[in-house]
Amino acid sequence: MREMDLPPDDLSAISRRSFLKGATQVAAAGGLMGASAPQDAAEPPALAEVETLSGSSAMELSVNGTVQSVEIEPRTTLLSALRTHMDPPLTGTKEVCGTGSCGACTVLIDGQPAYSCLTLAATCSGRPVTTVEGFGSPDAMSDVQQAFCDKDGMMCGFCTPGFVVATHAALERSPGADLDELKYELSGNLCRCGTYPHVFDAAQAVQQDRARGGEGR
Repeated sequence: MREMDLPPDDLSAISRRSFLKGATQVAAAGGLMGASAPQDAAEPPALAEVETLSGSSAMELSVNGTVQSVEIEPRTTLLSALRTHMDPPLTGTKEVCGTGSCGACTVLIDGQPAYSCLTLAATCSGRPVTTVEGFGSPDAMSDVQQAFCDKDGMMCGFCTPGFVVATHAALERSPGADLDELKYELSGNLCRCGTYPHVFDAAQAVQQDRARGGEGR
């Protein structure tokens, strides 16, 4: 039976040649329509017109009892602000992991220990911040700092500033903490050298000295 003799609604009547011919005509017509169609879609804005969050702004940080005005970006961490934006730079606070895992960057914010690598500096405006430098100096160390020296509570030294700050906070919260409590209080700080026994010895030495009437600072 020839194709022209098939019923018009029978799809089998469509030959390969007629299908390709029809598809070509449709595609050509579509191309012409597309060429003459108006451009309704809005053009993307030029790069200069796109608003971006950039630049720095001035803010005040109260660190170790001194208020300083600093120029920082919104993304600046407290750790970065302390080490690179203060005058003089407070490099006692160490950057080790940068992910809040080791505690080497521990400082006190409102009297509470916090990881400065995870804290935006902008959130600390108007809040007292204390770094390891705020407890004493090489010539006039705090009792905790002196105990770390006496008990050899340091090896490579990267974790030491964070441990000193955390120990000050722990003994402030729990002056009579036993060894297990001290371990819990300091569990947010890691020592890759493994000098934990000396750290705990230092903390307990401070407790004993203060119990005998020694002046803690």
